[in-house]
Amino acid sequence: MRDYDTSVAFLGEWGRFQVIVFFMLCSTILPNGTSSFSLVFVADTPAHHCLVPEVNLSQEWREAVIPIEEVNGELEMSQCRRYRLDQVRNLSDMGVVPGRDVNLSSLEQEDCLDGWNYSRQLYQSTVVSEFDLVCSKRWRQPLTATIFFLGVLVGSFFSGVLSDRFGRKPVLFGTSMIQSVFSLALLASPSWEVFCVLLFCSGLGNISNYLACYVLGTEILTGNARVVYASIGVFLAFAFGYMMLPLFAYFLRTWTDLTMANALLGILYMPLWWFLPESPMWLLSQGRVAEAETIVRKAAKMNRVETPEKIFADYMINGETPEAPFVQRYTLLDLLRRKRVAATTFIMSFLWFTQSLSYYGLTLNTSQLHSDPYISCFLSAVVELPAYFGTCFAMRFLPRRVAYLLTCVVSALSLFFIPLVPQSVLGVAVALEMLGKFAVTAATSILYFYCAELYPTGLRNTATGMCSMGSRIGGCIAPFLLQLNFYIKHLTYVTMGCMAVLSAIPLLFMPESFRRPLPETLEQMPKRQSLTCSCIARRETPKHVMESKL
Repeated sequence: MRDYDTSVAFLGEWGRFQVIVFFMLCSTILPNGTSSFSLVFVADTPAHHCLVPEVNLSQEWREAVIPIEEVNGELEMSQCRRYRLDQVRNLSDMGVVPGRDVNLSSLEQEDCLDGWNYSRQLYQSTVVSEFDLVCSKRWRQPLTATIFFLGVLVGSFFSGVLSDRFGRKPVLFGTSMIQSVFSLALLASPSWEVFCVLLFCSGLGNISNYLACYVLGTEILTGNARVVYASIGVFLAFAFGYMMLPLFAYFLRTWTDLTMANALLGILYMPLWWFLPESPMWLLSQGRVAEAETIVRKAAKMNRVETPEKIFADYMINGETPEAPFVQRYTLLDLLRRKRVAATTFIMSFLWFTQSLSYYGLTLNTSQLHSDPYISCFLSAVVELPAYFGTCFAMRFLPRRVAYLLTCVVSALSLFFIPLVPQSVLGVAVALEMLGKFAVTAATSILYFYCAELYPTGLRNTATGMCSMGSRIGGCIAPFLLQLNFYIKHLTYVTMGCMAVLSAIPLLFMPESFRRPLPETLEQMPKRQSLTCSCIARRETPKHVMESKL
């Protein structure tokens, strides 16, 4: 049986059909870039201090009622404490001047019994100011992001199974609608608990549509078009969406307006349902040969090329569509039944976990890098562009394991050097963090491409969803990883650097997929090879498909 790429080679690689599909798929990724990291602004913590109610206080005491504390070598107003209001009121009535007639350190303090006063310099409102997620409730702020990523985790798992069962296209648009509808529902949240439930449901569709779109493109496109799409196209679209986020957030300073804009952006792409085709490769894996041929013939017509009489003759028996037993169908259990496949899946999940922990950690930390979080977020998004271009180059000329190893070395070194930079040269620390973000972003995009190349068509989306669950677990932990800096400065960077080192070790046990046709059965999955760059010089694509028995 010929492989799929050979069967549709007559279409060419960059015809009109491929170009239209390429840009339509990339456009559906833009809302993911804006919504995935909107919590950087939606759940950011504004400067705040205890609210002082309108009581009869002199101007001197109104200014002195909030204690001054030293934080990281700087004097700041206390965020969670104030001097006892009844004592301050009495002293004010007596005409006592604070700091001259009474030592402020001798006064008793109390919690913010009347709430908090939030700075509106950067935001008009955030979820933190809406539900008072500060002081004794500060733990709820990182938990909010974790709940979102838990939804992403569950969604990426089930969407992979559903996509392999019902098709890439229904899951792509179904999960996009789920994300948009529940994002709009967030605006009516009466409490933090309800907000978290709706945020979890919104997360169910967040990366699910991204994964379905990624796999759909790698299966429809072939040759160089597939490489460009999988290694740079889809990621550039995500990066452009990410770059739009600080622009939206700058002009929409309330969390409700920003959330509504992200939701409406996703709804705008729903009409593409009538223009995007289903994956012919997936249809063939389901035995729906006639439907696959119809799509390919339409593509040939758009590209103005002649089609053979039987495009997928090797997929048919006596000119008829085969019965279901002839078509190899896979389930989630097939990822676990065979030792070699299970080992590959476990290692891939671990690699995704380590890189995601660093990626989301560095991304969510952008609001703390610079006094202007909008500039920090934009820089964090821009640095992804060269990372994706570098990945595109690496995917064309380097074995997948070698390319991934290089990114691990760069990210580990940059993150380990950050604690060594003096505080007086903050710009160097920011540059090192951006270098680390560059390497981690490149590693993450390599993993997407690598995973899609390893698994057969009937399991590709399930495997991608299964392996990316490791990424979602890393995303769930990342918000709390940032809290380590409150206890030991720079401990977050050291931890992420160690993760980069650990993720390089399992490469010795992974197979190589460089310049191999996409497998269509488990038997065609590549076996483990020694780590080498020798195949860089081998420019020709193998003409046969490896069919070693597992």
